[in-house]
Amino acid sequence: MGRIRDRWKEPGRAGKGRRWQVKYYVDGVEKDGSSYKRKPDAERALTELEHSVHRGQWVDLNNPITVTASARGHVAARPHRSGTARRQVSLIDNHIAGTALGARRLTAVRPSEVQAWAADRARVLSPSTLRMLVGLLRSVFAAAVLDRLIAASPVVKLSLPRAESERVVPLTVAQVRELAEAMPPRYQAMVLTQAGLGLRIGELLALRVTDVDFLHRCVRVAEQIPPGSRVRTETKTPRSRRTLPLPTVVAEALARHVEAFPPGVDGSLFTNRDGRPLTHVHYGTTTFRKAVEKAGLPAGTTSHDLRHHYASVLLAAGESVVAVAERLGHENATLVLTTYGHLLPGSEDRTRSAIDAAWNLAPGEAATAQGRPR
Repeated sequence: MGRIRDRWKEPGRAGKGRRWQVKYYVDGVEKDGSSYKRKPDAERALTELEHSVHRGQWVDLNNPITVTASARGHVAARPHRSGTARRQVSLIDNHIAGTALGARRLTAVRPSEVQAWAADRARVLSPSTLRMLVGLLRSVFAAAVLDRLIAASPVVKLSLPRAESERVVPLTVAQVRELAEAMPPRYQAMVLTQAGLGLRIGELLALRVTDVDFLHRCVRVAEQIPPGSRVRTETKTPRSRRTLPLPTVVAEALARHVEAFPPGVDGSLFTNRDGRPLTHVHYGTTTFRKAVEKAGLPAGTTSHDLRHHYASVLLAAGESVVAVAERLGHENATLVLTTYGHLLPGSEDRTRSAIDAAWNLAPGEAATAQGRPR
């Protein structure tokens, strides 16, 4: 039970300031509440505080933890993959720490302050990155609510720039061939393999010779090499672990590659001259960019465009959206629809047919329509 302390009974305080101070307990620890001029007001405040403690709704408004500190603790406590953890730490370091919002006490943040912070970050971030950053902040405050550090999250009803994504224009077979030919001989099979299997670059770099079953014409995808590393880790998601059909064009390219460039000691299919696995920067940035320029492909073409090429070829051949999602290692078909929906074959013809069918009424329907009042 809490109590009301008569501050005027203390030596030297008679007649000074508000007389009645609330004292209450949280988890066995006595807390100082506010002081009031009238005892009934203090008693009412004590009752409300005790009820909030019993209901698990009590919040320490004097908690000194800042938004930045809370964000760092939130990310550190989550079982993120190494790449995800690095991205989130980078977002905190560059866009929360050092800002006015980051220095605020968690309990003192108002929605208007979050909106001002988001508007400021919109000046230096793309809409998609800003939404990722806001998502991180939203999860930080949501966790704080669950931990009873705050009563409610201030990350609500934010006005953010629209994230407009350009439609994917996939590379053609001819362009992929030109790209492969523009590569150094050691890396030509990598282009054909990624285009023919739809692999992420990390999955491509992690392929071992034992992952390729030439007899049964399939490829097992079970690992990836993350950015900034040569060490294999688990794939991006459980659905990313998959077995893919091995097309003849890829099988022949890999057979030629293995003959000319034997696998590394660890079985890596694609290695540098020292027999070590390749890195994202060496292959995906330096080597790939030079080949794009040499082949005269559109500026900004990356290895991920070979994944787009793979999906577009499957859809053009009539493969189902669900099957394409499985081949790409997506959790569901939604991303395939949003990214490649405009590439679905026959969609324009189906639209024309649907409208024409509705307007080309049967003779009986036409006669009925003519007799209707206007």
